[in-house]
Amino acid sequence: MAKKKIKKSFFERFSAKVTNATGSTPAFIIACLLVVVWAATGPVFNYSETWQLVINTGTTIITFLMVFLIQKSQNKDSMAIQLKLNELLASSDLSSNRLVDVEDLSEEEMKIIRKYYERLSGLTQKDIDMKVSHSIEEAENRYNQKKLSRSKRTEKKSS
Repeated sequence: MAKKKIKKSFFERFSAKVTNATGSTPAFIIACLLVVVWAATGPVFNYSETWQLVINTGTTIITFLMVFLIQKSQNKDSMAIQLKLNELLASSDLSSNRLVDVEDLSEEEMKIIRKYYERLSGLTQKDIDMKVSHSIEEAENRYNQKKLSRSKRTEKKSS
């Protein structure tokens, strides 16, 4: 089954390209060079108010616009992470589905849940040596359990 690609909006494509470009090493080097060139021209312009206004205005405008582009990028990344985490929670037979929409809870409700997991973490630390990692065999067993569980659900649906 072929995936149908949904065309992204102009702003989404533009913001992705700009945030990738401005977050790169060449962009940082160019910005540093611009500041050095600006500083070097100080004596030529007698360190005038106009000379200072050029860098102040330029950096203010760029900063103002970049705030919105960075926020758009972070919102999209945050949503993608939430969706991936929701999929992991929903697909695991052993996880609690109550956490699927945890981002919609109030801060107080989240603190209550965090206390539960802190307590659970404390119990786990008492139970096992935290330096011991899971084995490949454990992962394979878990995979086989999930596979068997899925096949049972598929059989029930087709019956």
